[in-house]
Amino acid sequence: MTLIKSISGIRGTIGGAAGSGLTPIDIVKFTAAFGAWVVAKSGKKKIVVGRDARISGQMVNHLVLGTLQGLGIEVIDLGLSTTPTVEIAVPDEAAGGGIILTASHNPKQWNALKLLNEKGEFISDADGKEVLDMAEKSDFEFADVNELGQIKQDDSYLQKHIDKVLALPLVDAEAIRNAGFRVVIDCVNSTGGIYVPALLRALGVQEITELYCEPNGHFPHNPEPLPENLTEISKEVQKRNAHLGIVVDPDVDRLCFVNEDGSMFGEEYTLVAVADFILKHTPGNTVSNLSSTRALRDVTEAAGQEYHAAAVGEVNVVNQMKAVQAIIGGEGNGGIIYPELHYGRDALVGIALFLTHLARFGKPISVLRNSYPAYHISKNKITLTDDMDIDGLLASVREKYKAQPHSTIDGLKIEFDKKWVHLRRSNTEPIIRIYSEAENETIAENLASKIIADIKEVLGTR
Repeated sequence: MTLIKSISGIRGTIGGAAGSGLTPIDIVKFTAAFGAWVVAKSGKKKIVVGRDARISGQMVNHLVLGTLQGLGIEVIDLGLSTTPTVEIAVPDEAAGGGIILTASHNPKQWNALKLLNEKGEFISDADGKEVLDMAEKSDFEFADVNELGQIKQDDSYLQKHIDKVLALPLVDAEAIRNAGFRVVIDCVNSTGGIYVPALLRALGVQEITELYCEPNGHFPHNPEPLPENLTEISKEVQKRNAHLGIVVDPDVDRLCFVNEDGSMFGEEYTLVAVADFILKHTPGNTVSNLSSTRALRDVTEAAGQEYHAAAVGEVNVVNQMKAVQAIIGGEGNGGIIYPELHYGRDALVGIALFLTHLARFGKPISVLRNSYPAYHISKNKITLTDDMDIDGLLASVREKYKAQPHSTIDGLKIEFDKKWVHLRRSNTEPIIRIYSEAENETIAENLASKIIADIKEVLGTR
């Protein structure tokens, strides 16, 4: 059993002993700390809660709602929802914060509490540390019987979210309708099965083949939208002679596409394509994290605009987007952040913008994909001992390549013309993650191998 307490929330596997798995005791304790923090921070006794469809969701939901009610907090319960929908609902409801019950792309045995501030954005590192400290000290007090909070069930945000997407000036439902798209979708039996078909119908897509759209939490395959997990939709797109396939993760904040020939568009290129479309209509800066493809920088600079990199993590990308007033940003895992709607990864707005782009492009999706710079990312890791000085190790590698452009805002990223390598320490285990990107797989892997050899050489001298 696993329980991970971090500044972004609490996540773990269901069951086991308290403190070693995501048990009811852990859920109540952490929810109480967050509820007390929200009231102290915002002065508001109102929190929005929503969940994905995983098997443990109802159990976790009952515990969270009851705990917040016991603190005297009014709860707006969206029920089966998506991460971006809860993010939108928090400011709309003038709430002090939000909790999303989802372990995102993790397998079914996992669940988690994702925490939002009163803006509907993920809480900061400093705020997360405060919540963890309050949980550790049990620094909260429950209300008496006359001051218990009320729970309000609200199922209106499916339509509200879709209406907000349709109202965006760059979303062209008429163009999508006229394109006559045939679409296959895989929603991994979570809440995307409710939201994605409803959005597509609102956009005028007439022919939708639904794979795994029953929100029962029984994931038919590993729910992370990676190529090795998407073989079935790939075959179905070809069988149906569809124009494209659309895949989301369980909480609908990651998005990827399948080409008409069954090949993968590539989740790294979800953001590239949407950013390309936005840049054609709106000049401005773009942002992605340091481990995302260079193709976004290429597309941005080709449009005469500026690209900026952020540390890995949605809250870091959002902070950088605000700092440079970016018009579009996100992460290479298929996360689209379009601030004209809200500052959060949102597969629904990504679908609407991408389909508008594809409809106006007027050619197959594979042709659109081939219009972008071709890069390949290689992902590796090296395991170290618990007592290893990882910061010192990275400093040694940085010294060796000090003549190359590099960044230390999140580990160490070194650039070699249009190639790069990014070394990051894991927050949860003694490893260094090593991501490298180049024009093809062989060059990317050779670059990673060279850096790994450098690391081993440093280790050999200590």
